[in-house]
Order: sequence, then C-alpha cells, then structure tokens
Amino acid sequence: MPESNFIDYVKIYCASGHGGAGSVHFNRAKYVPKGGPDGGDGGRGGHVILKADPQFWTLIHLKYRKNVRAENGENGGGSKMTGKSGADVVLKVPVGTVVRDGESGDILFEMVTPGEERILCKGGRGGLGNDNFKTPTLQTPRFAQPGEDGEEGWFIFELKVLADVGLVGFPNAGKSTFLATVTAAKPKIANYPFTTLEPNLGIVKYHDEQSFVIADIPGIIEGAHEGKGLGLRFLRHIERNSVLLFMVSAEEPDIKHSYEILLDELKEYNPELLAKDRVLAVTKCDLIDEETKKKIRRSLPRRVPHALISSVTGEGVNELKDLLWKELNKEI
Repeated sequence: MPESNFIDYVKIYCASGHGGAGSVHFNRAKYVPKGGPDGGDGGRGGHVILKADPQFWTLIHLKYRKNVRAENGENGGGSKMTGKSGADVVLKVPVGTVVRDGESGDILFEMVTPGEERILCKGGRGGLGNDNFKTPTLQTPRFAQPGEDGEEGWFIFELKVLADVGLVGFPNAGKSTFLATVTAAKPKIANYPFTTLEPNLGIVKYHDEQSFVIADIPGIIEGAHEGKGLGLRFLRHIERNSVLLFMVSAEEPDIKHSYEILLDELKEYNPELLAKDRVLAVTKCDLIDEETKKKIRRSLPRRVPHALISSVTGEGVNELKDLLWKELNKEI
C-alpha cells in the first residue's frame, strides 16, 4: 500500500547559528605605527524561521528533514569590518501548524495567519571587536567578545486543518459522499468502514460567488478519545472549525443516541469543542420512507439545526447548505 501524502506530525531537531567572534586587531599602516584598535564585530548567527504558507497543506516535505541548522556568523575583521551574518533557514509550514517543545510537549506558538513568520531558534549575536573596548585609560585592548551560541532543540510540528465546517460522524456515515457531492473534492468512497484515512478538504460554492470550506476527517467510533479506531489521531483537526456538522446515517437504529455518542467523544477529548455551533444531518435518507422520516424528525434534538439528506438523490442538500451558511454567518 503506497504511503499517504498527508503528514500532520513531524519531530525535527533545529539549531540556529552561533555568532561570529569579535576581532582583536590594531591599525598598523605604514605611517601609522600605533593606530590603535580597529577590530570589527562578529556577524549574527542565522535564525531558523517558520513561515505559514497557504500553498502547503501537509508536513510531508519536512518528514525526512530531521536536522535543520542555520549558518554561523563570520568573525569580525580589521579596519572595523563586521563579519557576515549567517544565512537564515526558512521552513515553510501549512497554515494551522502548532509548534511544541519536543521535550515537554508544551505549545510554543501556532501559525494561523497566511504569510506569518516566527523565529523558532534565534541566531546568536556576534561578539564585539576590540574597537568597542578602548577607553582613555585602556587604549590598546587586547581582547574581544566571543560570539553568542545559537539556540537548539527538538520541536514537534503538528498540523490542525483550518476549515469553516468540520464533518463529524461514524465510519461509513456518508461524510465522504456528501463532500464529493457539494465540492470538487474527490475523496475515496466505498461501502465499508474507515474508507477515509486522512482529512479531506473541499470548497462549497454558495450563492453570489460566496463559499466556505469543509473538512472531512476519518470516522469516529465510541472510545475514540481513549485511542480506539482512527479518531483520536484526527480529532485535533476539528478544533479549529467554526461549525461542526454531525452526520448520522438513517440506517442507525437510534439516531439521537448515535449523535449523543459522537458528542460525548468530543467532550471527552476536549470539552471546549462543545461550545462550537452544531448542525445535524441525517444521511442516506433515500433508503427510508416518508413515515420513517417523520419519526426521525420528532426524535432529533430540538435546539440543534438539522436536515434529512441524500447525497445520492440530492434531497435536502441545498437545505443543509443554507443551514451551514446561516450558522457560519450568524451574529454572536
């Protein structure tokens, strides 16, 4: 089986450059036998910089780059010449990347704005040359500063997909079929659980050239927050979604109970997810009759906007898009 191109977790060792040493030098021109100190400063060590690039949607380009080092700064020279600064290393990451300390796991910062740049490892400052230390009482300083060491360490890059709407449902609930119906995305679709093995993004075109982004993640099973199934690894991808679209198949014996199981999994993983706006869609409604649909509607949670849909026939799909747009644009 070919390896997936979607990589959302990498651990990398990064090191910035050391600063160059200041120079100990004295002006010794032909007609200036005692010209005094003129040692220049050392150059700054190169930074390791992260840049949020919307052209990237995965961390696969960093998967095998385990050791990143910026250049050291050059030493200062005579005639007050400053050493050349070390070249920076710029690592491009997808928007939505979380950076953690590789040892403690603590979050250092998050890259959430396209084009945003953050210094991950700051280059060491260059040392001062002996010209900086001359005084009326110390006219020939024979010392200079060494350059500062750079910063180094292990860092974890963790991607959380950015989307307006996140799809939440059990395996084989029809999420991928819905995504393929309302967007140009082409997720793998089959009639068995865990067809989706990585997040898929799609853009839904709405009225008047408007649009919103939907993210489909692998199906959640009961106990996902404890590491069962595939859900735990991908639950973080719905943390940034503005609206959660719960999708439950009409084939489920108790739709309300299935919805509550999904809700409980999110609560156990991160209680803050329950504060997000929610919409409920009952899928595969082409498989049931009108009487069953009426019973389903009576059983659904009243405070959650809902729609009964069929991605195959198109039933209720436009209604669901209207509900999502309303939730995304309602005033807080």
